[in-house]
Amino acid sequence: MIHSGAVVAAGVSQGRSTSLKKDFKIFEYFRRDTEKRDFVSAGAAAGVSAAFGAPVGGVLFSLEEGASFWNQMLTWRIFFASMISTFTLNFFLSIYHNKTGDLSSPGLINFGRFESDSVAYNLYEIPLFIAMGAIGGLLGALFNILNYWLTIFRIRYVHRPCLQVMEAMLVAAVTATVSFAMIYFSNDCQPLGPDHAEEYPLQLFCADGEYNSMATAFFNTPERSVRSLFHNQPGTYNPLTLGMFTLTYFFLACWTYGLTVSAGVFIPSLLIGAAWGRLFGILLASITSSGSIWADPGKYALIGAAAQLGGIVRMTLSLTVIMVEATGNVTYGLPIMLVLMTAKIVGDYFVEGLYDIHIKLQSVPFLHWEAPATSHWLTAREVMSSPVTCFNRIEKVGTIVDVLSITSTNHNGFPVVMHVAGSDEPAKLCGVILRSQLIVLLKHKVFVELARSRLTQRKLQLKDFRDAYPRFPPIQSIHVSQDERECMMDLTEFMNPTPYTVPQETSLPRVFKLFRALGLRHLVVVDDENKVVGLVTRKDLARYHLGKHGLEELQLAQT
Repeated sequence: MIHSGAVVAAGVSQGRSTSLKKDFKIFEYFRRDTEKRDFVSAGAAAGVSAAFGAPVGGVLFSLEEGASFWNQMLTWRIFFASMISTFTLNFFLSIYHNKTGDLSSPGLINFGRFESDSVAYNLYEIPLFIAMGAIGGLLGALFNILNYWLTIFRIRYVHRPCLQVMEAMLVAAVTATVSFAMIYFSNDCQPLGPDHAEEYPLQLFCADGEYNSMATAFFNTPERSVRSLFHNQPGTYNPLTLGMFTLTYFFLACWTYGLTVSAGVFIPSLLIGAAWGRLFGILLASITSSGSIWADPGKYALIGAAAQLGGIVRMTLSLTVIMVEATGNVTYGLPIMLVLMTAKIVGDYFVEGLYDIHIKLQSVPFLHWEAPATSHWLTAREVMSSPVTCFNRIEKVGTIVDVLSITSTNHNGFPVVMHVAGSDEPAKLCGVILRSQLIVLLKHKVFVELARSRLTQRKLQLKDFRDAYPRFPPIQSIHVSQDERECMMDLTEFMNPTPYTVPQETSLPRVFKLFRALGLRHLVVVDDENKVVGLVTRKDLARYHLGKHGLEELQLAQT
């Protein structure tokens, strides 16, 4: 739902379909990176809101995990999108349930409502909750480490489509086999009384009037299994059943995440945590008086679910609000927050969150919130690329085409300089021009000689650049004749004359903050006379952030 919301927002905001080659001539103002990025953030928030019925949680998720850049105007816009998402879902659900106009339905995923008297907790339970958070952090770190090495194996050996399909079939077959084996050897048969809460109890190998708890846990949808673990009466599950279910589901979920199928990690993580959390509650109740406050294992299932998911994805603020909104009870807001903070602290001690690990493995040049601790003694000179590929203010068309055609570099931005004739010294910076701008200029033949010969030539407008966004044509698709290669192109009118620059001695944390706060892709490094000496790119910073050890692991995986 998060991914779908982001995709829909990114597509609808452009007012056209590049796949169908249909332009509706609307929303042309939004055809640029900054606007599209904000729409993607809003779409992700709307997806969370529809999935969990948590509009506030959706906004906080987008702030914590989705958006790199935030402002006050964006907050209420995304909140409005989340509310509309929840309203739309409730409206259509009311029609589906033949209760047209009833807008009180929860989200697509319903964990059930916790009544206030059933979720009572005391001060002396807080240390237990924190201990569960530590367990969730340890299990989450183990999950992430196993999935990390499994993903490296997939990158190296399972990269062909046929192998990926075979792996998905293998995982499905093993999952089915393990599930049936667990059910076959389980003898956890519960009486099917009038007060049982299961919607679809499965008898299988149990006697008449009984149902198999292991079968119910495996055969139900994960969402319904989570709800069952949260709300079923004490004694519904055998401790051995919960332990075996947690163990098998943990490794199956770890193996499944990263397959080439559309699958998430939210609900499997909640189910694993709810299982071992309920087991924790049962064991706690067995060593205390059964009539005490420890007796209800449902609240420990809730805390365990939050701890497990927090230990894997390392979300704190947004996950707290999502869990509170999804369960409809604010009573456990403080324990859930403490559990998630503990899970994050313990998990971060061993390894990063699952999202960050996969971002690195996919070679996405993503920058974290803060510069690395080891960067305070470094300057821009240590990380910049040099020498820099530059263009003159009036450049030969053939030179531009040749530079853009070099596939090994694929630079995105080029400094525009003023060369001194016969000098080998660095040239003085005049501005910066983007690859996408140069491609549009070449496509429309904006050459100096043609401009002089065609007095009635249409002047290039901003609309021409927006119409080409975001899939600018490759340079190989633009035909430039031999005569046109000898023409000249004046870049002065189209370049950015005031790009961000930094001196060579600028500290690396300062460079990092400029990239992070302004969303830069490249930063020109100049000397005291404003002459270009280097260029820092987002990839340079991301490569430094990986560190030598992480970079070697990544290169090993990709070869």
